[in-house]
Amino acid sequence: MKKYKHLFFDLDHTLWDFEANSEAALREMFDSYNLSRFFVDFDDFHDRYEPHNLYLWAQYRKNKVDKKTLNVQRFYLPFAEAGFDDLTVARQFAKDYLDISATKTILFPDTIDVLTQLRDRYQLHIITNGFKEVQTHKLHNSGLRPYFTNIYISELIGVQKPHSYFFDYAIKSSHASKKESLVIGDSLEADIKGARKAGIDQVFFNSKKQDHQEEITYVINELKELLEFL
Repeated sequence: MKKYKHLFFDLDHTLWDFEANSEAALREMFDSYNLSRFFVDFDDFHDRYEPHNLYLWAQYRKNKVDKKTLNVQRFYLPFAEAGFDDLTVARQFAKDYLDISATKTILFPDTIDVLTQLRDRYQLHIITNGFKEVQTHKLHNSGLRPYFTNIYISELIGVQKPHSYFFDYAIKSSHASKKESLVIGDSLEADIKGARKAGIDQVFFNSKKQDHQEEITYVINELKELLEFL
């Protein structure tokens, strides 16, 4: 067993349950914006929103769209599809979504217990591609911030995971070494391939039990499985 000293955790979809928190925020906003005027129900809205959101995030990671475009267009496009062609409302909706979603505090099962046990033996860090103003609030509101020594946000570093510079920057800034570090995340592309390319061991948090052909140091389906080898 390799001896690790630094654990680098992704935030969204790994500790902070992005899907659950996002849906809670969107349901709240669906009602407050009276979107039932344009959509059959919330599921109709969400089914239209999700493909645009996933596509735009993929484009954002490739630097093909900027932050503002991603945030507004992921709502404007499903609105327009439903006959609600109002860019001004989409902009306000996008702003409100970031504010409201950051107040949601649903974590994956055992998150706090696992972090409590790990922080006595390792230095814990966050590595995230999310927006800086949102991620900071998420960490504070959900009670996660005290567990982490450093918070590394792509927007502040200047490049996103899976870029090797992101991982090199985090390693160097935390005074760690790659052989003593472990990256834990849910994204095969951003976290696993990125860390592997940078020469860092990885844990794939495969909560959805998706099939893959990647060579990965460790694979877990639940966070508590980390305690079996750390």
